[in-house]
Amino acid sequence: MKTILNIIWLILSGLWLFLAYCLAGLILCITIIGIPFGIAAFRIAVYALWPFGYTTVERRDAGAGSFVGNVLWLILAGWWLALGHIVTGIALCVTIIGIPFGIANFKMIPISLLPLGREIVPTDQPFATR
Repeated sequence: MKTILNIIWLILSGLWLFLAYCLAGLILCITIIGIPFGIAAFRIAVYALWPFGYTTVERRDAGAGSFVGNVLWLILAGWWLALGHIVTGIALCVTIIGIPFGIANFKMIPISLLPLGREIVPTDQPFATR
């Protein structure tokens, strides 16, 4: 079932969200300071491409650096990536078939706004940390 949902997701919104995160990652990797943010964008891009079967959990070892990084991320890329999820989610919720995918878009807004200090894990192991 996860595979079918992911294929439909890929067709309806996953591909363009993946490309948006990859573009953000490339732009952020231009400077040395932006490389950690670019890596986070590429990590989320894969999650945005194939989200069903995965979830996000907070990392317990994330500290003040993650907070500062999240503030910078929010200013540099987070707000417009979250806006993309909001617009796509609303558009998908217009149809009955698209409602689960719209809800999935809304669930991705927190990680698009504040990705540092969060980890993407399979849903069958939501408490696993590295």
